[in-house]
Amino acid sequence: MSELINNREYRRSVLKEIIQDLHRGKSVDEVKARFEATFQGVSATEIAELEQTLIQEGLPVEEVQRLCDVHAAVFKGSIEEIHRPEKIEDTPGHPVHTFKLENSELKKFLAEKLEPHLEAFRQDDKQEIIELLKQDLELLRGIDRHYARKENLLFPLLEKYGITAPPKVMWGVDDEIRATIKEGINLITHYSGARDQVAEKIKAIIEKVREMIFKEENILFPMAVNTLTEDEWGEIAAESDEIGYFLTEPAAKWKPANINVEEKARAEGERPADGYIRFETGLLLPEEISRIFNTLPVDITFVDREGVVKYFSQPKDRIFPRPKTVIGRKVTNCHPPASVHIVERVVDDLKSGRKDVEEFWIKMGEKYVHIRYFAVRDANGEYIGTLEVTQDIKPLQAITGEKRLLDD
Repeated sequence: MSELINNREYRRSVLKEIIQDLHRGKSVDEVKARFEATFQGVSATEIAELEQTLIQEGLPVEEVQRLCDVHAAVFKGSIEEIHRPEKIEDTPGHPVHTFKLENSELKKFLAEKLEPHLEAFRQDDKQEIIELLKQDLELLRGIDRHYARKENLLFPLLEKYGITAPPKVMWGVDDEIRATIKEGINLITHYSGARDQVAEKIKAIIEKVREMIFKEENILFPMAVNTLTEDEWGEIAAESDEIGYFLTEPAAKWKPANINVEEKARAEGERPADGYIRFETGLLLPEEISRIFNTLPVDITFVDREGVVKYFSQPKDRIFPRPKTVIGRKVTNCHPPASVHIVERVVDDLKSGRKDVEEFWIKMGEKYVHIRYFAVRDANGEYIGTLEVTQDIKPLQAITGEKRLLDD
């Protein structure tokens, strides 16, 4: 997420320089070109926030006020020339547009498929209708991808602005919906004639899903649009493919219109200095370290002593999706509310020294997943973090006999 911070800092410094140039007597025309190049696609709200930041840093309010007419003229011209009449979130491919597109398809699915099949089931619980309901609920289970993007990409950025309560409440409700769908699938799969019970469960699913659509579109999305910057929406858009979509795909490929400062620097030939990192048993280049971790047949995640996620590896076949938005986020905020107490207990056991390792194993479809948590300690035995190592051990369980080196 450093690129987002860099973009904000870069725009803040440019805005300050423009105001200073105007103060020194430069004309509107002289500064306008630089303003437009830097703030292309940036909302007026963010510009106002940057001005407020400069004032808080010590730029006299009178300076801004004295230059108000000239300043406003620069803003007015660029905003009218750059921004299209529609809202940015209505642009095809924008994360909010995609979320709403999924909700639209979801409402259509409920009205045209699930509800008619439920009504037919109430009238006649013949096997054909039971199979249709089962197919519907199995399909609806895919709503997890919609919720996972919301929870793992959108919520972390809202938390950065201190918006924590609504995401936590909504995540809890998402989990209730997931659980209710799972219960409905179980009831219809093992249907034994309790028609009213099954019907009420499916009705509850429909109501909960519709309520969540309403909460997203009337509370969450407007709040997010008023809070996040265009760069941050760009990060969400870039990370969304890894988690996936529900019932539809983005209508287009969307990227922020404003300049990514780091990409611009790389294009101009500015690159970070290459240097070796020295270890007790050798030395490696940063790229070599990254490639080594990503080549290991395990998922690795490191959480520091403060409970902040600092790193995760990206092997070819990850077991659990890890969007880059988790970096810098409290590990307790990366889990559903219902399981936070388990995470806290595991970390506390490792941190306190009661345990050096904790492990779990679960079945996930064709995989048999082994999850281990290791206490990472410094040379003096002081706790510095927790390392999570996840591996599909089913292929290992299938090993028998021996295979010598170079055997076919």
